[in-house]
Amino acid sequence: MRLTNYSDYALRSLIYLAVRPEPEMLANISDIADSYHISKSHLTKIIHQLGQLGYIESVRGKNGGIRLAYEPKDINLGVLIKQIEPDFDLVECFATVRSNSQKPRSEGLPITFISEEDNKAIGCVITPACQLKGIFFEALTAFITVLEKYTLADVIDNKEELSQFLFS
Repeated sequence: MRLTNYSDYALRSLIYLAVRPEPEMLANISDIADSYHISKSHLTKIIHQLGQLGYIESVRGKNGGIRLAYEPKDINLGVLIKQIEPDFDLVECFATVRSNSQKPRSEGLPITFISEEDNKAIGCVITPACQLKGIFFEALTAFITVLEKYTLADVIDNKEELSQFLFS
């Protein structure tokens, strides 16, 4: 499993906002992009989505900026990743169900389920009988379950050390 750069940058942005010396003060996208040496234009899209999801507050105007909308202890990593990762299809047939009568069991994961009729379009001839997708689903569920045990507060429990890298 590999998370996208989008998710990585979203997590980094939240870390930046959480470890600021004065977290209630407003930050700006340029500062975050410069701290991590990442694209400001790409980060702008991410910050916009984090705002739409309610993780950050945006203040417009000359002295505007962004800050966390919640305390770090209230930002669950698993929930966040499920909201921002575009899909969790580990392999092309991963989320396929065996028949139209079966209900998909996604257990909260953002997975696209494909009907039996669509199996031919997937590309793998054994998709209707393959047992790997169940194993991959179990592994992915375990991955998300571990992330759900942690919050942003867990990630920044070394706040002083992180601050040295970001603000010195």
